[in-house]
Amino acid sequence: MTQLDVDSPQVSRAPRPRERVLRGLLRTAPVPALFWLALSGHYTPLLLALGALSVLLVCWLTRRARLEHHGLTLPLALRLPRYFLWLSGQVLLTAWTVTRKAWTPNPGLRPVVATTPAPPLPEQSQVIYANSITLTPGTLALDVEEDGIEVHSLDRAGIDELDAGAMLRRVRRTEDRR
Repeated sequence: MTQLDVDSPQVSRAPRPRERVLRGLLRTAPVPALFWLALSGHYTPLLLALGALSVLLVCWLTRRARLEHHGLTLPLALRLPRYFLWLSGQVLLTAWTVTRKAWTPNPGLRPVVATTPAPPLPEQSQVIYANSITLTPGTLALDVEEDGIEVHSLDRAGIDELDAGAMLRRVRRTEDRR
């Protein structure tokens, strides 16, 4: 049996951590870079440098998020578009309601902070639920607790709507079932 030289082309070596980071960056960076270029419309050296810096920051944050969490699974990715479509409708409806109240001479708003029940959810579902509450105009998720989410709402109706549980049921439908 003969020994192979480590530098010979027949032996493949595992990529070093720095090489893996660079490969991941090269795979991840083109999409945000093209998106930034398309939206920017300005191509001066300073703005290109700032754009490159922002793309690197986004890629680095994305990499950290993937390392800290398991990431997006295929079943979740297949269920999210339907949820986002429903959430978009809710955002539009509540935006209309908040706009109407803001333009009313006497809106009668009475801000409320309350905890809406959220039975134990997987961490990813908690994040989806809390972010959905925050994305909906008129409500803001303040704190995620084990059995509920503390929410600030412009009026009691926002809390009552969350307590009814429609959003929580929709979030539960996005969970991975194993």
